[in-house]
Amino acid sequence: MQFKVPQFLEIEDKIFGPFTFKEFAYLTGGAGICYILFKLLGIYLGAIPILAVAGFSLLLTFYHPNGKPFINMVEAGIKYAMQDKLYIWKRHEIKVKAQQQKEMRIGSQLKTETMNEKGVRLSGSKLRDLAWSLDILDVKKENN
Repeated sequence: MQFKVPQFLEIEDKIFGPFTFKEFAYLTGGAGICYILFKLLGIYLGAIPILAVAGFSLLLTFYHPNGKPFINMVEAGIKYAMQDKLYIWKRHEIKVKAQQQKEMRIGSQLKTETMNEKGVRLSGSKLRDLAWSLDILDVKKENN
């Protein structure tokens, strides 16, 4: 027994002439809001809001960036604006005097010159020391 598998599920049906139901709703909603603004504010005071609403309505209907509806972009923009933002780190330049720079260089040289009893340099990072010690232990196991 063979069944027909539906295809093109993502394509919406054209119900009102060349428009889908959503596109028709955007156009009629925008036209209705423009009419209400015209009746309330008149042509001179309402020109800018009417143009803004009509433009937004036309964008929702006809503009499809990257093949997706414009409403998806509007939704993503609103979500981004409303959510909390976490700023992890901002680099700040620290101005150091010449004397402090000289002391820092001397301290770093002493730190690099410090050796343990086996003649291996010690670093300031405990994680690096741990990784180094694990590498040494692995080498000793391979030699046995």
